[in-house]
Formats: sequence, C-alpha cells, structure tokens
Amino acid sequence: MSRRNGRVIAFQALYSWDVTKASLDDLLSFSWLQGQSDQPAEPSESAKEERSFASLIIAGTIDHIDEIDKLIESHLSASWSMDRISRVALAILRVSVYELLFQKGAEAKIVIDEAVNIAKDFDTDDSYKFINAVLDKIGKNEAKKA
Repeated sequence: MSRRNGRVIAFQALYSWDVTKASLDDLLSFSWLQGQSDQPAEPSESAKEERSFASLIIAGTIDHIDEIDKLIESHLSASWSMDRISRVALAILRVSVYELLFQKGAEAKIVIDEAVNIAKDFDTDDSYKFINAVLDKIGKNEAKKA
C-alpha cells in the first residue's frame, strides 16, 4: 500500500468537498475515482488499502474541520488570511494538519514532506514553500505539546 496515494486521494476528496460541497458518503464511495484513466473498475487489494487510509483522513478531516482551520489560520503570517490560500493548498494543509494532530503514528517530517511533494505535483510553482512553512510551524508546536 502506498500512503502517498492515499494522501493524494484524500487531498483530492477534500478539494472536491470544498468546491462542490459533496456529501461525505459521495466522497467515501470513491465513485469519482473510477472516471480517472488509471483506475480499474475493480480496485486491487493495494488500492483498497489506499482508499481505506484515505477514508480515515477524509472523514477525520471533515469531522475536525473547524479545529483544523483555526489552527491553520493561527499559524499564518500577518499578511495572510484563509481566503487568500488557494483551494488546492488549503486541501493539502487540511489533510496534513489532520494527520499531524490526530494520527499519532504519523511522523511530522514524513507528513510535511508528502504535503510538499503533493503541492509540487498539483499546485502552483511556489505554493509548496508556503505549505512547508505553515506545516513546519504546526509540527514544531505539536512536538512541544507531546
């Protein structure tokens, strides 16, 4: 199983949720994945594990969205506000913050590295720097609490 693929799926679902306000049931059905050319009609065992991991992140992020958004907002520099963050970057931040806060087995360095790589693949050229900075601050604050 690739946790990276699970994180990408979770990011895509959270982006869709933010843009379309799709229901959690619709997101977790993963029917929207079947339209992608690299997705077979019947998922492999590995794909099922990735979807299971993604489901955990998607549902958890949506359940804790207010707490996650407040934490993100509290770690923005004075010149930034939540409405200034692209929806792609916000989706990446949300799933990553969920993992940092609620997935106790997740290593902050790995979560942040994955978020940066996803941002490089899906967002603008420099957004990964912004995402890295915000997640690094949050990760360090959470490490102090532990």
